[in-house]
Amino acid sequence: MKRGKKYVEAAKAIDRAVLYDTADAIALAKKTAVAKFDETIEAHIRTGCDGRHADQQIRGAVVLPHGTGKKVRVLVFAKNAKADEALAAGAEFVGGEELIPKIQNENWFDYDVVVATPDMMGVVGRLGRVLGPKGLMPNPKAGTVTMDVTKAVKDIKAGKIEYRLDKTNIIHVPIGKASFTEEQLADNFQTLMGAIVKARPSALKGQYLKSVTLATTMGPGIKLNTAKFV
Repeated sequence: MKRGKKYVEAAKAIDRAVLYDTADAIALAKKTAVAKFDETIEAHIRTGCDGRHADQQIRGAVVLPHGTGKKVRVLVFAKNAKADEALAAGAEFVGGEELIPKIQNENWFDYDVVVATPDMMGVVGRLGRVLGPKGLMPNPKAGTVTMDVTKAVKDIKAGKIEYRLDKTNIIHVPIGKASFTEEQLADNFQTLMGAIVKARPSALKGQYLKSVTLATTMGPGIKLNTAKFV
């Protein structure tokens, strides 16, 4: 795979044989963010879990103290007073059954997170095939199926992110933007890692965190020393 000049230059600053401390890794990630836009810094956490087993699944949500730096658009499935509540809390889109054809037939995906009240899950369930593969299906573990739509919307707007295992048992999550200060990124990262360490499945035998890597949108990966998180 051919890499651009900027990537090659940035990669020279990173020693692939070193496992960096969090502070050094964050400083390096900021330094290697050389794109013309404000790059996102992501954590990629490789686990020893086997997501094919239900008792080794990891899924949850955490509010990053400094947010993600991204404007998040929220769609809420609710009716009557709960719909009004969702709008008042700042949700961009609120509706019910009438949204199904728009999503199914018109491929409408102008939102980043979907929240639903429990009484609307019968409606939302019909969209499982469409929302599921995009990671948009509301889930009680992530706090996106709830009667407290005000809290759900406000938490999401404040920087709540969802984490879950992908098919290769890796968790990919943003911890902020390259324009954030090192302290803000460190706070966000420590909050995230605290939640992930707590989420260790009790059924898992052996090593939980195989590797933790930080990388900017366009930059090379920086491996961290995981000993501190165990």
